Amino acid sequence: MINRIKTAGERGTIILADLTIIEFLEKLGSGFPVPGGGSVAALSAALAASLTEMVANLTTGKKGYEAVEEEMKIAAQDAIRFKQKFVLAIDDDSNAYSSVVSAMKLPGVTEAEKRHREITIQNGLKQAVLIPMTVAREAAKLMELAEKVVSKGNKNTITDGAVSFIMARTAVISALYNVKINLASIHDSAFVDKILKQVKDLEIKVDKEKKEVV
Repeated sequence: MINRIKTAGERGTIILADLTIIEFLEKLGSGFPVPGGGSVAALSAALAASLTEMVANLTTGKKGYEAVEEEMKIAAQDAIRFKQKFVLAIDDDSNAYSSVVSAMKLPGVTEAEKRHREITIQNGLKQAVLIPMTVAREAAKLMELAEKVVSKGNKNTITDGAVSFIMARTAVISALYNVKINLASIHDSAFVDKILKQVKDLEIKVDKEKKEVV
C-alpha cells in the first residue's frame, strides 16, 4: 500500500510542496533565490509521474487492454512512488541551497573560523549537487515508465503519456544543469569527476530514449 505524502505540519520541513499552485508561482517569481530551478525540476518530475499514473489508470479496466491490465496497475503504483520522492525533493533542493547561503554567512575572521566556514560551504555544495543528481537519476527511470505506458497504454491518452515522457526528460536535463553549476564551486576533484561521469552517462541515456520514443 502506498502511503500518502505528508503535509508540512506532519513532516516538519516541507513548505513549498504544500503551497497552492498560485502561491508557488508567486513565490517562484519573487526576488528570492528559492525556490529556484532545482525545485522546478523536481516539480516537473512530479507532474510527469502524475501523468504517467493517469495513463496507467485510464488503461486499467478498459476493453482491449486486458493483456496489459496487471502491468498497468503496477505502473500506476510505481508512478505514485516516484511522485512521492519528487514532491519531497521540491523542498529538499531549496533547503540545500539555503544551507549553502547560511554557511557563507558564517564568521571568517580567525583561521579556525575560516576553515569551519569553508568546510561547511563545501559540504553544503555537495548536498546541493547530490539532491538534484538524485532527481535526475530518478526522473530518467520515470522516463522508462512513461515510455511503457505510451507504448502499451490506452491509445486515447497517448498524448498525455507523451507529455509525461517529455516532462520527465525536462526534469532530468534541468536537474543536471543545477548539478553542473554547483560542481563548479566544489574543490574535491574526485567527487567532481565522479559526478560529471554520472551526468554524462545520464545525458547520453535520455538523449537516446528521446529519439526512440519520438
